Amino acid sequence: MISVILIEPENAGNLGAIARAMANFGFKELVLINPKCDIMSKEAMDRAVHAKNIINKAVIGDIDILSKFDYLIATTAKLGTDYNIPRSHVTPRQLAETLSGISARSRIGIVIGRESTGMTNKEIMMCDFVCTIPTFEKYPTLNISHALTILLYEIFTESGEKKIGTQIIPAGKTEKDAFFEELHQLLDEIEFSTKEKRETQKIVWQKLIGKSFLTKRELFSLFGFVRKLKEGRWKN
Repeated sequence: MISVILIEPENAGNLGAIARAMANFGFKELVLINPKCDIMSKEAMDRAVHAKNIINKAVIGDIDILSKFDYLIATTAKLGTDYNIPRSHVTPRQLAETLSGISARSRIGIVIGRESTGMTNKEIMMCDFVCTIPTFEKYPTLNISHALTILLYEIFTESGEKKIGTQIIPAGKTEKDAFFEELHQLLDEIEFSTKEKRETQKIVWQKLIGKSFLTKRELFSLFGFVRKLKEGRWKN
């Protein structure tokens, strides 16, 4: 299931517009992290039109709620370079193509940042990867409701007549956490010229695994490979 997660939404009108966009494309679960506006205000409800129920049933919590999701997709207008690994991005079309083959049993969250400042680097690091909408470079930042509408349209269009994600069962958060614990232990045993290079390796693997949506079987195979490396079984 795909949920829309808003971090500290500041504008009630945007909240209502987001609920309406969700209803337009058949998405139902809205999660609000520390909202800064009156979510039940007339402005929010007027903008939601026939999607008021999405706001009424919204889940409200703090940043810890992100830990309940198997995969988190950050959104940002700030493009990353090859050297800014956390902000290395995919496009909405690439995101939709990937999600079309993911099991509906997986909990996936699309995370939208604040209207004023977006998502922090720390929040982006909590996500598996980043999605960025290509825009005119002189004015790249979209209104959050407009940006979400584009993302949901692409996902809805790609899903076609089939349910999103009926084909494969990707590894969930529990499996990923166990793999990263094993991998980090291995990397901590390997000699790097600087501490920063070791941390870069950890970030690269986190984003690589996040973008890949590996099946449980694939991740277990990779898990076994890492264990063999740790135990030195690969040596002659």
